Amino acid sequence: MTSQSEGDRPRRGLRERKKARTRALIQEHALRLFHEQGYDQTSVEQIAEAAEVSPSTFFRYFPTKEDVVLYDPVDPVLIAAIRAQPPELGPIAAIRAAMRAVLVAAPGDWMAQQQGRADLILSVPELRRRMLDEFVTTMQPFADALGERVGRPGTDFEVRTLVGAVVGVGVVAWLTVGLGPDRDYLALYDAAFAHLEAGLPL
Repeated sequence: MTSQSEGDRPRRGLRERKKARTRALIQEHALRLFHEQGYDQTSVEQIAEAAEVSPSTFFRYFPTKEDVVLYDPVDPVLIAAIRAQPPELGPIAAIRAAMRAVLVAAPGDWMAQQQGRADLILSVPELRRRMLDEFVTTMQPFADALGERVGRPGTDFEVRTLVGAVVGVGVVAWLTVGLGPDRDYLALYDAAFAHLEAGLPL
């Protein structure tokens, strides 16, 4: 049983990498078409054709057209990076260090893609509404990761309060990124979390 389980791991890892590549490819073509044609003017069928997948494959990865814009592959990577930070770092310092590590390691075109996502979400009302749901959904995994660092459950009220502050500060930084192409994504996030870590002085 053990040897079979170990033998299955490479296949599972390969499948997950293939899924991640397919998901990224679909999103890349979707964002390109939205930029070229407009969000409302672009259909799922057009996205699937550009990505060379079937519409049914599209829906296996993204339940709706909105989801292809809102999906952010960085969240699980960031959560893993938070867990990897030295235990002596406080929660917010760990988030700052993790964010720097993840963004510095991001591919060169990733920043431009995030700028495009931000522009699109801010310009399409249904995407703006759905984005609020996404922020709420991502709070619990971050609460679990931060709770582990301080020896509390992710459902702890004070842990969730801290995560709410982190998400709020992150939203402001994200919205600021969406205001113009000259915004430095990493510098804005780092400054936002530094301000939070200092107690939000004015």
